[in-house]
Amino acid sequence: MVWILGVAALVVVLVVMAVYDLFQTKHAIRRNFPLIGRLRYLIERIGPELRQYIVTSNDEERPFSRDQRRWVYSTAKNENSYFGFGTDNAIGAPNYLYIRQAGFPYQPKHENPDSVLPVAKVMGEWRNRQEAFRPQSIVNISAMSFGSLSGRAIESLNRGAAIAGLLHNTGEGGVSRHHLHGGDLIFQVGTGYFGARNTDGTFSMDRLIETVASAPVKAIEIKISQGAKPGLGGVLPGAKVTADIAAARGVQQGVTIKSPAFHREFSSVTGLVSFVERIAEATGLPVGIKSAVGDRSFWVELADEMSSQDRGPDFISIDGGEGGTGAAPLVFSDHVSVPFRSGFSEVFSIFAERGLQRKVVWFGAGKLGFPSDSLQALAMGVDVISVGREAMLAVGCIQAQKCESGHCPTGVATHSKWLVRGLDPADKASRVANYMIGLRYELLRLSHACGVSHPALVPAEFLELRRDAFTSVPLTDAYRYDQAWVTLDAAEVEQVDSLMAAAARSAHAA
Repeated sequence: MVWILGVAALVVVLVVMAVYDLFQTKHAIRRNFPLIGRLRYLIERIGPELRQYIVTSNDEERPFSRDQRRWVYSTAKNENSYFGFGTDNAIGAPNYLYIRQAGFPYQPKHENPDSVLPVAKVMGEWRNRQEAFRPQSIVNISAMSFGSLSGRAIESLNRGAAIAGLLHNTGEGGVSRHHLHGGDLIFQVGTGYFGARNTDGTFSMDRLIETVASAPVKAIEIKISQGAKPGLGGVLPGAKVTADIAAARGVQQGVTIKSPAFHREFSSVTGLVSFVERIAEATGLPVGIKSAVGDRSFWVELADEMSSQDRGPDFISIDGGEGGTGAAPLVFSDHVSVPFRSGFSEVFSIFAERGLQRKVVWFGAGKLGFPSDSLQALAMGVDVISVGREAMLAVGCIQAQKCESGHCPTGVATHSKWLVRGLDPADKASRVANYMIGLRYELLRLSHACGVSHPALVPAEFLELRRDAFTSVPLTDAYRYDQAWVTLDAAEVEQVDSLMAAAARSAHAA
């Protein structure tokens, strides 16, 4: 009899736990998979002991290592993000980054509780755009479409962007209702012209102007290609074209839609520049382009066109070939386009040789959502860091790598109603904001350790890359940069220092 009562009590406890898991909103895994989902936390708790002997090390997993994911998760949850017992990295490995701290760290005069870190440049200033502005955060959310991500994931990102005061790129899927929760937007125009198209799929300036007027769009980005699948278009089967997606993209519900690999509005560099200027003139907004790096001659021709005609994009976003959310053919993910550091340095050099590097605002994307990677990119000439998959981790992604299947267990990259219900936007928005603010905080700490107030002022020679067991070289030498390309003059340094002092005073007062 006693054992029957014991079993009954256990069943009652399990039922209560299952019901609680179903209705709690803090953990998507437990909400979607009651009781079973708790095993993940048990395994995670004893994981380090198991891995120490029988599985992988903290830096072996890809695309993001266990250490990287742990840092994002703990930062997003506002928990202790410190690591104990020293580094376990192979610090003598080729291309390992060293940061040389200053003898006397920078001493800020005011606290900066929200780690306010504005961009050093003004977007649209070069071409005197009517709506030119200075982005208030050096780190922002990269392009991820509603369709690739669930509505609740997009809402979480946008709410988080609003809390942290940063920009949220819509991706090429148009502006949906999930993008309208307080975060400022960069509206991306892709080859499908979603949100800016006629019924036959051609570009519509009138529709673009309507979209811009209907949402807090601060800039427009023309996507040439992306790191996930450079040189390819896409297909969204009719079964996945819901009412929400159809409304955002300006297409018919239930009808298969295709994004071609090419733009129909232009087929040359001159045509691209003219398209940029047409949109900028019609909207008054800063207009830029986004591309992964492939054919070098494209960038040479673009830089020559901009230099000779004194017109062109206000910002250029370079996407690394190692980037990518959603689904892509394996060969494109693994082999097509150049990784970020090689690609960006090549393009930046082409523009710097023509004296254009100061006029353009440079965005960088491709696994840059970590402090050391961000600082290295900034030292190479990047002005704005775009974060994609790392922001997904903050929302709750566990790197299940099922983005293409429709079975993402955390509801981030799926439209399954059962799986999406586990994702609570209010809770995840705070995690996105915590992560973004935490990344800015670490960038500020690194800057101060290097003796300056802002990452744009960190001398490039303070960063070195390991070459072999005995030597390392400055970043500028590794990428064959002229030191002057990435060194601000005295007036520019003073301007950035003043900018940071004002931002810190404002944050402190608030």
